[in-house]
Amino acid sequence: MKRRGFICVLGSIASGFWPRRRTIIAAMAAMVLLPIEVSDAGWLSDLFKSKQAKSTKQAKSPKYVTSRKPAALARRAVSPKPRNVKLAALGPVGLPPTALKPVATRCDPAKFRIVLDVGHTAESEGAISARNVSEFAFNLRLAKQIEEKLKAEGFAETRLLLTEGKARRSLVKRVDAANNLHADLFLSIHHDSVPNKFLEDWEFEGKKSRFSDRFSGYSVFVSRRNPDFKTSFAFAELIGKEMKAQGLEYAKQYTQAIMGRYQRPLLNKETGVYRYDELIVLRKTQMAAALLEAGSIINRDEELKMSSPERRDIISSGVTAAVKEFCEPRWGILGPL
Repeated sequence: MKRRGFICVLGSIASGFWPRRRTIIAAMAAMVLLPIEVSDAGWLSDLFKSKQAKSTKQAKSPKYVTSRKPAALARRAVSPKPRNVKLAALGPVGLPPTALKPVATRCDPAKFRIVLDVGHTAESEGAISARNVSEFAFNLRLAKQIEEKLKAEGFAETRLLLTEGKARRSLVKRVDAANNLHADLFLSIHHDSVPNKFLEDWEFEGKKSRFSDRFSGYSVFVSRRNPDFKTSFAFAELIGKEMKAQGLEYAKQYTQAIMGRYQRPLLNKETGVYRYDELIVLRKTQMAAALLEAGSIINRDEELKMSSPERRDIISSGVTAAVKEFCEPRWGILGPL
């Protein structure tokens, strides 16, 4: 006899001998003891539908109205949440089916592919530091160290993405390359500067340069226009939490009106995750994507820290820890929460 039919028979038998409250309790106990599929989750409502006519008639008698608890309990039982019953054993109730991720492809480091995008190119170097070093040079050094750490942790499919050409054309190239690699995650590595209006002049080693010591810190960006924004944000959160755990502070200037068109919505004031919907590498990639501004190289003190092997080790360790946490078994089963 099928499980659903068997339980309904038990419920019908029990209804002839036990008061209504005991019938409900017995039915609920049966639901807990016998594992059910999502498609069978409506059996409980069938049991109570068969009792509805009798219950309605009995409820009119004063002796059945002494307490509202049984009625409330019956109402909850008559309207079960089929998917919630199934997913209750796996995690948060009500998690949408789209959040489910296959274990084999999301949690096996040997198969997990993360693309580390080296921001900018040799032809389009990005920002210039307070000591006249290109951002591209900073990005490449840090990205290589992150790659080494990830591979040492078993993420053998980690790919370092280097592109050539001018700014916008190179952006299209790197997006196409990442999509063709069928990556699981995309992380673009950058180092920060400030709008030109904040820059001041100074001289370093006999050469004129520009700096701004006004702002410092890392920041993480995601785009709501990414096809998997939920996962992108969750991954960015993990990076931000790891940076914070390493004792680093995030850049707070992007919340300020003085940033003008560079002002961005702050999604989490604890982790330093911002929303930047227009970034091509975040909105055009077909996988979850985040962009890390590792620190400000236009700030003279922070530039020295960013140049040190110690700071690169801290950041690369933080990113590696974030990727490892992202690939824990619970992510493979439930996806990002």
